[in-house]
Order: sequence, then structure tokens, then C-alpha cells
Amino acid sequence: MDPVMSKSEAAALIIAARTRHGRSWAWIAEQLGAPPVWTTAALLGQHPMTREQARRVCELLELDERVAESLTLQPTRGTDPATMADPTIYRFVEALSVYGPALKELIHEEFGDGIMSAINFRVDFSRRPSPDGDRVVVTFDGKFLDYKW
Repeated sequence: MDPVMSKSEAAALIIAARTRHGRSWAWIAEQLGAPPVWTTAALLGQHPMTREQARRVCELLELDERVAESLTLQPTRGTDPATMADPTIYRFVEALSVYGPALKELIHEEFGDGIMSAINFRVDFSRRPSPDGDRVVVTFDGKFLDYKW
């Protein structure tokens, strides 16, 4: 019996198939009826997909059952240090390093003692035209979880 394909191996095959078929992440998400950011994260190994979602992705990208099987597995979430050094990803780290303490204070002032959930959570992004260059708009939408003692 062959071992189950790792999420990183499945992601590499998905990226290759998506590129070779000329399909966008947004197109795949639309075919699944799922949000683009969630879909992309799932296909890169950060979320489990249902069997039907995994089957559909593999059908769209002409990938085999081993990839579909991997897509349904519970992931080990997180990113390796090399990925964190990528300039695009590092800008998010930098932004949270600079603005994280202020956001924490403002959340506590507005909501009280608690945190924003990253489990009951949505994230979206969009492009906003601007005369001095288009802007990237990222929205984090997490449920407030108050500390109960």
C-alpha cells in the first residue's frame, strides 16, 4: 500500500496543473462555490476539503485520486521559515509588528478583554484603484472571543 501523499506534494501538483491548464485560483474557487482566499489556502495545504470539493478540483485540473485523498486530510497549519522570508509575506509580518500592539489596544477598548478568533474567521482581499498606484485591501473578519473566568 502506498503512503498518503503529503499536503506539500499535493500542493506542488496542483500549482503545476493550474499553471499548465491556465486556470486562476479565483476560477477554481468559483467552480467550487467557495471563497477564493479559503480555496487557495486549502489547495496549498492549510485547510481540509470535503471529498466532493477534492474530487471536483482533481476533475478540473486532471489530477488523480491520490491528490484528492491528500486534500481531505487535516493539515498541520503554519509556514516554514523560508516562506516567511518571502517579501510579500514578510510585509504582513512587518505590518502586524508595527500595528499589532495598537490593534490589540483598540480591540480591548472597543470589545473588552478577549481576542479575535482565527478559527471562526474570514479573510478577503481586493484591488482598489488609486491615482498614485493601485492599493491592496486585505480584510480580516474574526469573531470576538471574550475571556470568561
